[in-house]
Amino acid sequence: MIKVGLFTREYPPEVYGGAGVHVEYLARELRKSVDLEVHCWGSPRTEPKVIAHEPWDVLAQPKPESAALQAISIDLAMAAGAKGRQLVHSHTWYANLGGDLAKRMWGVPHVVTTHSLEPLRPWKAEQLGGGYALSSWCERTAITDADAVIAVSEQMRKDVLDCYPEVVAERVHVIHNGIDPDEYRPARDDALLRRHGVDPDRPYALFVGRITRQKGVAQLLHAAPSIDRAYQLVMCAGAPDTPEIAREVDDLRRRVEAERGRLVWIEEMLPRAEVIKLYSGAAVFICPSVYEPFGIVNLEAMACETAVVATNVGGIPEIVVEGETGFLVGPTDAAELAERVSSLLRDPELAARMGRAGRRRVLDRFSWKVIAERTVALYQALIQASND
Repeated sequence: MIKVGLFTREYPPEVYGGAGVHVEYLARELRKSVDLEVHCWGSPRTEPKVIAHEPWDVLAQPKPESAALQAISIDLAMAAGAKGRQLVHSHTWYANLGGDLAKRMWGVPHVVTTHSLEPLRPWKAEQLGGGYALSSWCERTAITDADAVIAVSEQMRKDVLDCYPEVVAERVHVIHNGIDPDEYRPARDDALLRRHGVDPDRPYALFVGRITRQKGVAQLLHAAPSIDRAYQLVMCAGAPDTPEIAREVDDLRRRVEAERGRLVWIEEMLPRAEVIKLYSGAAVFICPSVYEPFGIVNLEAMACETAVVATNVGGIPEIVVEGETGFLVGPTDAAELAERVSSLLRDPELAARMGRAGRRRVLDRFSWKVIAERTVALYQALIQASND
């Protein structure tokens, strides 16, 4: 078995975004065919061959701009810990520099999976301050020097080559995100809906995601008053990135509550099993992202047989089939978003038909087994090339 070091910020139980979900399920599948050692952030893990790292004490400041320096300190520890691995594979800028350092230190191939790109997220300067320059440098250094770059969608591959034209196109490979359809499947639970303030007898549209510029929460709230007021809008929204967006979203939330009502706001990050039940009970799932390299939440909703209305950005059109599994709308067209969501709320037969088509598409195209097999084949090719 080849010895692989997987570098990531997120790893169970500390998973809060799509990249973390990707790493969790990919690692589970990779262990079936490679000797895998995971290096992650956070508190110690009890799982074998999972090594957690924390930032240097001097950098452990509760300030957003400190995140980049914390990442670099952890990257140094990850690189040191990769001794004896035949290949390293990093995910997100938080861990990319660690992979690059391990490549140089131990003379092994480095694979980067791009879940997003810093040049396409300029709003992070608001969140990270000067740390955004460092995060951008970490990403650029790793991607331009990597032996292979995995893009999670065809659009992401194009974005990589546009943002980093010095990267040789043949080194950028598309391997999509995936989903576990045995875990993500229809599982309605009216009692759970009531516990969170949702009326199970009245159709609802659902948003699940973080309160960040990228996820389009403000855009959705601007559209919300135009969504048919006979129906509920359920927002399962995590903690805001910055105080500024927190204030903006709170103001919009109050306006929506005053103008249309029927707004259910779930602030905490719910356990996955509960989110699956929210997906399953919804008539339509809304993904209003302004930037989304892939959009794994759409797969999660589709696997639960829920129709999707999503913005036509990034990798989303590779997941959501217009008119078949849902609708695609412009990222700034609040009127179109509201109308498409309302049309599915009013037509339960159409919503159900699209939901069934969505699950079929997940089963046909987005299996973690296939994704892991393609990833291992890439590992083997790189190791063989490094040995020649």
